[in-house]
Amino acid sequence: MQTQRQRQRAVRARARAQRTRTRTRTWQWERRRERPSTKRVLDLALGSALLALAAPLLAAGALALAVRRPPGGVLTRSPRVGLDGRVFELRSLRTRRLRLDLLSRLPHVVRGDLSLVGPEPLAPDEEDGPRTPGSGTSPAARHWRHELKPGLIGLAQVHSRSGMPWDEPALLDQHYAEHQWVGLDLAILARAAHTPLRRAARRLTRPGKGHLSDTDHRLSGYSTAEEVGSVSTD
Repeated sequence: MQTQRQRQRAVRARARAQRTRTRTRTWQWERRRERPSTKRVLDLALGSALLALAAPLLAAGALALAVRRPPGGVLTRSPRVGLDGRVFELRSLRTRRLRLDLLSRLPHVVRGDLSLVGPEPLAPDEEDGPRTPGSGTSPAARHWRHELKPGLIGLAQVHSRSGMPWDEPALLDQHYAEHQWVGLDLAILARAAHTPLRRAARRLTRPGKGHLSDTDHRLSGYSTAEEVGSVSTD
């Protein structure tokens, strides 16, 4: 038969084994949680590449603003609510020219405050605003907003507004939250890049009036005298 001391040793040994198993499970769970998701890998890789490409333009914009000495400095600073309700300071260049204000937020993407694609980052007082249906500030809206990072751009920013109720930014952001996946992120990024490129291409290819000759579209036998006579009889 086991003595009292042996039983105590056995109890302590089982307790140590249980604590070891618990620590192992906790460590494994934390490792899985810390493992970067596909979305985070995309944010880090593409965000870093875009930041490297935009760095000279951002530096030139910051220098131009510094020369002008705008009130408040070169950067705007405002609190925004991020993942899990954490508040961070959003910094942007104090200009919208060439969308430099948007590009200047890329460091937040690399750091992990923002994602490339996500709902609009709200200020704390916007989250605590009127709790009306579809406003994006109801308790249910705050719940899904806290479960994902706000984005540099989002479905609401690239969607063409048609004036219909389902085009409200809050509803579009909620739709993204409910259906988000990497494919949707890539589609939104492609649309965000396509729109300015298409506008630039139209400006380059659209012929100006000065490049057209007065006789380009006249029928054969048409004379200037006939045009003058028709104008004078009117």
